[in-house]
Amino acid sequence: MRKADDSSLTPDQYRKVRKEAEKLLAKADAIGRFPTPVEDLLLAADVAVAPEDALSEGFLRTLRKKASSALKRALSKVLGIFSASARLIYVDGSLGKSKQTFIKLHETGHGMLPWQRGIYAVVEDCSQTLDPDVAEAFDREANNFATEVLFQLDEFIKQARDDKFGLRSPLTLSKKFGASAYSAIRQYVTKSGKPCVVIVLNPPELQPLDGFCASLRRVVASPLFVERFGDLTLPDVFTPDDKFGAMVPLGGRRMTGPHELVMTDRNGTAHDCLAEAFGNPYNVFILIYPVKALTKTIVIF
Repeated sequence: MRKADDSSLTPDQYRKVRKEAEKLLAKADAIGRFPTPVEDLLLAADVAVAPEDALSEGFLRTLRKKASSALKRALSKVLGIFSASARLIYVDGSLGKSKQTFIKLHETGHGMLPWQRGIYAVVEDCSQTLDPDVAEAFDREANNFATEVLFQLDEFIKQARDDKFGLRSPLTLSKKFGASAYSAIRQYVTKSGKPCVVIVLNPPELQPLDGFCASLRRVVASPLFVERFGDLTLPDVFTPDDKFGAMVPLGGRRMTGPHELVMTDRNGTAHDCLAEAFGNPYNVFILIYPVKALTKTIVIF
């Protein structure tokens, strides 16, 4: 099933979130230090991570007793929690290291964004609960905060532009910054300054007769791609019989491509494009970009 939008903000919201991220990076003297020094950032934010076993079923059971129905549903799949009163972050210890890093910074965002911090304190100290729409908006802001901090504002994309355009660049830099492949590729596409898009699939499930199906998780497009090509119309499930599904790496391979294909823009003009794919145990990423776009970059900071 395609995931709901988890990061879109208005330009004004984004500027405010980025400003707070910049403040924290400066306070922790984190710019230019690799991997991004998460522990120093937490110290600068005056938050701490609870012991690994603190996010236990017993702890969640206590929260569920006091929670609204909406929060109870959220707690059934909780990955992290921020306690405003204790300035503590609870993280699911079973997650991979890079995922835990992002969750820590996401929860730190709830405690650092001034308009969120006060509201969470009120909600925690009384019987009120956050309106689901407000909670969703706050999560999108916290995701952007975590991304700006983890990738040190523009440092990631500045370094990426020194490399040949393609998936290998964000994959290499993900290790340097201490990020997951997923978050690094998303950052690469959205800030590339090129018309490009990445199709994110869930891991392929093998079918009889050597086939497979891979469900669509998310589509992330750069602003220039949307402007030129619009939103892609894609199926919910991909197989080896369609042009993108045929690129899914199988049999121990991690990458495929680049493959040539033609895409038509909003004006009906055909463009020669390249597509390449990378797969790990969690996702498959298919990056698509017009060939001519490789010679031109527009900075969109």
